[in-house]
Amino acid sequence: MTGTRYRRGMPFTVLLAPGASGTVAGLRPYLKGLAGSGIVARGVELPRGSVERALPVYAKALDAIPERTAIIGGHSFGGRVASLLAAERRLAGLILMSYPLHRPGHPEQWEARTDHWPHIGCPVLLLSGESDPFASLALLKRAVGRISGAELVTYPGVRHGIGPVLDDALERIGAWIEHLPPPGA
Repeated sequence: MTGTRYRRGMPFTVLLAPGASGTVAGLRPYLKGLAGSGIVARGVELPRGSVERALPVYAKALDAIPERTAIIGGHSFGGRVASLLAAERRLAGLILMSYPLHRPGHPEQWEARTDHWPHIGCPVLLLSGESDPFASLALLKRAVGRISGAELVTYPGVRHGIGPVLDDALERIGAWIEHLPPPGA
């Protein structure tokens, strides 16, 4: 993919939401790491419970910035909520970290949890551990085919959460963002 290199003064804002049992405080290393690379990044605290409760909260945070400059995403549940918004809106990008493709032991859920993916029209970066019990690697590779041009990065030996490979993940996120088309292009 060809693009403009930005880094400092990058024209995008990244919104990240935590997993179902996480908090924005738990995303602090991600947010600080992105900020250290010149990327404006903010956390979105989601209510516990259902996707239906979380969607309006994430949407309100997204409404505070121009969609064409917005890159949204999150860890696990936060990424799932972001992906549903990305299927409805015109965004600059979507970052999915440890996407919960299915509950452990229930691989049959993958289709229901990705049936909206073909409607995502922005660039997508997925980062996942190859030993994640919430995302069978074979099913994840199959599911990624539902998103045109999505990029999948996997980490051998990593389970649910990319914290153990955070430095590499942040580097990959930064490089991916650098090569996004300029807002409005």
